[in-house]
Amino acid sequence: MSIFGIDYAWGRPGTSALKRAGVRFVCRYLSHDSSGKSLTRAEADQLSRAGLWLVVVWESTASRALAGRAAGVADATEAARQARACGMPADRPIYFAVDFDASSAQQAAINAYLDGAAAVIGRSRVGLYGGYAPVKRAFDAGKIRWGWQTYAWSGGRWDERAQLQQYSNDHTVNGVGVDYDRAVHADYGQWRVGVSPTPPTTPPHPPTEEDDMPYGRLINGANAVTPIAFPTGLKSIGFLCDNGLQKLAPAKLRIAVHDKHGWSIDQVTVDSAKAKVVVHFKDPSTTDGVSVQRLDDGQVNVAWNAS
Repeated sequence: MSIFGIDYAWGRPGTSALKRAGVRFVCRYLSHDSSGKSLTRAEADQLSRAGLWLVVVWESTASRALAGRAAGVADATEAARQARACGMPADRPIYFAVDFDASSAQQAAINAYLDGAAAVIGRSRVGLYGGYAPVKRAFDAGKIRWGWQTYAWSGGRWDERAQLQQYSNDHTVNGVGVDYDRAVHADYGQWRVGVSPTPPTTPPHPPTEEDDMPYGRLINGANAVTPIAFPTGLKSIGFLCDNGLQKLAPAKLRIAVHDKHGWSIDQVTVDSAKAKVVVHFKDPSTTDGVSVQRLDDGQVNVAWNAS
């Protein structure tokens, strides 16, 4: 299972851009910041109405958890207040950030911080964001029920108990800086305003294209650029258009594919009178996004799907 999501701080990509990029959930901050970093009720309402799931993480400073139990009590109290104000159901978890390369010698203070958080919201709702080692140690000690592991400081290792993985940084969606995340468990702490996910009453069905394969429509307009982000492991992206039905010329596109080697560029023509155009990725294991620019007048509608 791999469900694509993103996290961001001060920018706001907008729900239309998020959905075009194949985003299924958004991780947002709770904090003392008053300059726009924190999730608001208006933003939560907007994302929920668009059908996107939310996840929240508390962060004041990167190493705040080293302040121990009293800090955990204080932070969880404020985080719970903000989460309620944003419409988060009372059963959903809050992740608490350890945003640095925490050593084993610092774990006792981190665990005490998590104990403080649990005293306020209950152990079943306490999650931790961090690298492999602090997340693993917190799980092993029974201090958390939820893990959001970043690839930073992890050395390529993943704790299978962590429901969320932040696997790539420094991307953009609609001009806003974002990080790429993936949910690897069905329940990863997601919610919408007033809504918790319904627990399955039958075994999960096998993954389908709708579940796991991003799709959308290119932005119309001359020279319009559509950024598309998705989890690594997909092999290709395909394009279809309805120019025959619309009595328009075929679509001409510039396709830029991003992987660990950089960008590779291709130009294609998409015509409803011909077969679907498919661009195959050179390195699927590291390909994490595509940028598509319209080279035509941008009038014809073009659909895409990655698989």
